[in-house]
Amino acid sequence: MDKKKARMKRALKLRSQIKKLGATRLSIHKTSQHIYAQIISGDGTVTLASASTNQVDLRSVVNGKNNIAAATVVGRVIAEKAIAVGVTEVAFDRSGFKYHGCVKALADAAREAGLKF
Repeated sequence: MDKKKARMKRALKLRSQIKKLGATRLSIHKTSQHIYAQIISGDGTVTLASASTNQVDLRSVVNGKNNIAAATVVGRVIAEKAIAVGVTEVAFDRSGFKYHGCVKALADAAREAGLKF
């Protein structure tokens, strides 16, 4: 099994558990250059808020890099946007990525900014 298939298998397992809960989820995706975060409704049809290092307003702050500092900024911004929409509690969907480095930094920053998961 290659690296991508293993990640997708972990993602499928995690998303099936979140779907059973019917909870609003904080879904992340990362590439070698950027990191993305979305708040998705419980039924999975509507994106309530999003933030990424690819956005114009964040590009100047993080220089478009996928590192821990950039993930911290994205985590703080997504939490602020979620709270503004009225979402305070989410399920963390790490999309099969292992919980360390950028993923952990994004989650910790979102928790510090007020999201509960």
